[in-house]
Amino acid sequence: MSKMRPRLSKIINYSKYLEDCWQEHLTEKPDGAPTVVSTFAGCGGSSLGYSMAGFREMLAVEWDKNAAETFSVNFPDVPIFHGDITNLSVNDILRIVNIEPGELDVFDGSPPCQGFSTSGRRQLDDPRNQLFRQFTRLLQGLQPKVFVMENVSGMVKGKMKLIFAEIIRELRGCGYQVSARLLDARYFGVPQGRQRMIFIGVRKDLKIPPSHPLAMTIPTTAGEAIGDLPTDDLCMLGKPELLEMWKQCQPGKSFSSVHPKGSYFNTQKAHPFKVFPTVTKTTLGKSGAGICHWEKPGLLSIPMLKRAGSFPADFQFIGDFKDQWARIGNSVPPLLMRSIAFHIKEHILDKVN
Repeated sequence: MSKMRPRLSKIINYSKYLEDCWQEHLTEKPDGAPTVVSTFAGCGGSSLGYSMAGFREMLAVEWDKNAAETFSVNFPDVPIFHGDITNLSVNDILRIVNIEPGELDVFDGSPPCQGFSTSGRRQLDDPRNQLFRQFTRLLQGLQPKVFVMENVSGMVKGKMKLIFAEIIRELRGCGYQVSARLLDARYFGVPQGRQRMIFIGVRKDLKIPPSHPLAMTIPTTAGEAIGDLPTDDLCMLGKPELLEMWKQCQPGKSFSSVHPKGSYFNTQKAHPFKVFPTVTKTTLGKSGAGICHWEKPGLLSIPMLKRAGSFPADFQFIGDFKDQWARIGNSVPPLLMRSIAFHIKEHILDKVN
């Protein structure tokens, strides 16, 4: 008999829910807490999710200056390798973390995904599609109990399926049972429609099949997520043509719906009774591109965008508006990774330790 799918829960007060999860992060981790090393860590979206789930991060790897600095501000006790991952060896990691091969619980990574993304031109030979080989190089040497690799949904569409199959072969070749599933962040506490391909692998000698968490929450709408935030700090649209399009555009639609000959498909008006659209890395500020509020002709403020990305209020972003927007748009939503981390701990690591 198949197991019944658990009933989805409803988040009643989103700001309080995020604050409660932030307190999970702040809770001191015991000596026996599961360990994680994060590559392509960005500003720490995944890292925050692991920490909320009780993991102790041993090392983060990130090359972008603003992302690395943002990470350090929020995780001052986590060592960070700020540089090109190709210059980081397995022995470097073992030395920094002070472990032997096979001892690490989780090896995590989100290799840059622009070559796979459906928001741009997908190209098989895009060099960014090959960065996953740096992940597998370190995976092969570290031999953690579990790995998690995140990427965009575009890698299983069209010609990209060839690369997807290659990635699966290489991950299995490192000595792991591997499962890959598309997860939508809206069902894991994130008020945003964001599909991501999540690879989970378990070392073959552990003889535990990899699995993914089932949907947990009823989607939180944009209005529920940011309804308590002021609208006086929006990044107001400056061009008259954009103001006119904002007036004509229906909530939940992109500006291209009222200006089909223009290039405004990346400028969208949020709908208060639906989840936010996917937050992308790029915004053009007053000149357009981004997610607009439904009440006023302006892009979401950073506090609003943090809610859309499931970042608690106390998580700090640095740099200008575009830098902060890019960090959120380029992040794995913390609450999505929190759900994955809790699942891995309960269904895999607790059966090993």
